[in-house]
Amino acid sequence: MMNVQVIDHIATPDAGLQAYVLDMFQTHTGYARADLVPDADFESDLGIDSVTLATTLAELYKALGLSSRQNPQHTSTIALVLAHIGQCLEQDGKTPALPQRPCVPEHAADALTTALIAAYSRHTGYQPSDLVLDAELESDLGIDSVTQAAVLSELPKLLGIAAVTFPTGLTSIAQVIAHLRPLVHLEMLQPAAPAIAMPPATEEKQYSEFIDKLGHADASALSVAAESTADDARTMRDFVNIPHRDLFHKAREFNTFYQRKQQEQLYWYGMPLESRCSNRAVIYDEVSGKRREFLMFASNNYLGLANHPEVIEAIVKGVREYGATNTGCRLIGGTNVLHMELERRLAKLKGRQACIVYPSGYSANLGCISALAGQNDLIFTDALNHMSIQDGCKLAGAARKIYPHDLDGLEKILQKHAGHDGGKLIVTDGVFSMHGDVVDLPRLVALAKQHGARVLVDDAHSTGVLGRTGSGTTEHFGMKGAVDLEVGTMSKTLAGVGGFVCGDEEVVDYLRFYSHSYVFAATIPAAVAAGLIAAIDVMEREPQRISKLWRNVHHLRGHLLEAGFDLEHSASAIIPVLVGDDRKTLEFGRAARARGMYCQTVVFPGVAVGDARLRISVSSEHTVDDLDAAAQILVDAAKEVGVAVRG
Repeated sequence: MMNVQVIDHIATPDAGLQAYVLDMFQTHTGYARADLVPDADFESDLGIDSVTLATTLAELYKALGLSSRQNPQHTSTIALVLAHIGQCLEQDGKTPALPQRPCVPEHAADALTTALIAAYSRHTGYQPSDLVLDAELESDLGIDSVTQAAVLSELPKLLGIAAVTFPTGLTSIAQVIAHLRPLVHLEMLQPAAPAIAMPPATEEKQYSEFIDKLGHADASALSVAAESTADDARTMRDFVNIPHRDLFHKAREFNTFYQRKQQEQLYWYGMPLESRCSNRAVIYDEVSGKRREFLMFASNNYLGLANHPEVIEAIVKGVREYGATNTGCRLIGGTNVLHMELERRLAKLKGRQACIVYPSGYSANLGCISALAGQNDLIFTDALNHMSIQDGCKLAGAARKIYPHDLDGLEKILQKHAGHDGGKLIVTDGVFSMHGDVVDLPRLVALAKQHGARVLVDDAHSTGVLGRTGSGTTEHFGMKGAVDLEVGTMSKTLAGVGGFVCGDEEVVDYLRFYSHSYVFAATIPAAVAAGLIAAIDVMEREPQRISKLWRNVHHLRGHLLEAGFDLEHSASAIIPVLVGDDRKTLEFGRAARARGMYCQTVVFPGVAVGDARLRISVSSEHTVDDLDAAAQILVDAAKEVGVAVRG
């Protein structure tokens, strides 16, 4: 936030103050300046809720040197906020001397640059002057691959050029400009007068024209560039955003692409099971119209607890005793004694003071991160973290710093922001869900202590897998209690549904009242909680399940490494078989399925384009015969489609 000098004498709001207030609302809401109409109603026109308004007013009071005061009850527009701020300044005897910020940044020296800045500003909520051309999109600006894909998809039509294939690895706006510059029309490249030499009205008009072109261009000019071909080289990334007046246009385009993939038996996601999911499962193949038994290597039932008689009986008993579901959220009639017992058991398993249970693992990350981090804070998140983490970071409104999947990168970014005076949170998966590797927790915690940051570890694929008792990542490293927050899901090893956060009691109590995905959502049924408690009982009583799981992991890994597959740095029950190319990966998965092995084919958005892989999940229920058969299937399938393999 820019510094504001305050002079002690009475004054009324002027154009400078109005610009400053608009700038503050733009920062807190992500709206373009042109959309912040002074008389627009906060709720009905702009969708600005009371929490966002209160946060913005609090920062305005602080920035303008005003004494704290109760917010007015009926401030429903920016015009009324301006009037209120003017009254506050008069009451306190102060007039702000405010710096002006140009609408078009000085680094927009030509129309191409201005257009790209406008596009990135609209998609990210950043002010144009904050979009430094050489800034790293991920580590500096927190712009992830999905947002980048959305921006790049609309640029060709916006600039009036043919469809463009953007190379992977563009890490800054400057690199995007350099790639586009030879392709745009010559008239776009005529230098504009420097922003500082233009009258403010001209600056605003030029910038608004680009915003208007982005948001209101003719539909025919913003449709998909090329018709699909028989050999469609597009990936799912190409359908993230297709600018068009019809909101559903992108859905129709994707449907054509999706149906072709289904006809080729390359996309077969969501096939329905017709049996329990164990080491084998009966699945109805909607592509071929047949049902058959598969070797199951796509399940997160790591310890086989989903089929344990004790777990099933606990659920049945819970339904009979407490009914089918809850009738309210946890704070209003939705808490059962079994929820409280489950939270106690999870806290004990993790070695923490307290636990809060959410409706899902996704909502646990979403609610926890967004409740604890805010506008003045920084969140450092691994580029490979689960989407629930990334979405939680976005929802928080904190500045998101995406560090590359190595801790050297994290250290550099932490050093860069060492002087930040807000809160800092480092968020990481314990086991990375599509890569299977384990975070270097000792070094990460050491970096956090050095830079005054809190640490959140997501144990979705660690609970029941890592550690002698299955407690997770901290137990694996002998560091129980050494991180601030441990998040988990109960839909994997623990054989139920729901998510949880474990930590200090005062933090958990805060989450119970400020975490929206807990406060405003019904939680898991009591019967599910009963089954989860039983699953924890079995896991603690039968540690041999974890031992068997790891014997199976080592057995299959040995086969696959001997065959020459690239398993990256996996060190968990998740074994990736890296291929890279989307098409070849899909063909590899199809060939494995035809031979009776069911595993996940992972392409964008599960991984970046060019990083496609098969994802193999191992469980304690697999037999040696299952593992040997799976290894042979993968070798044979790889040979069929041209994936490099030995044997």
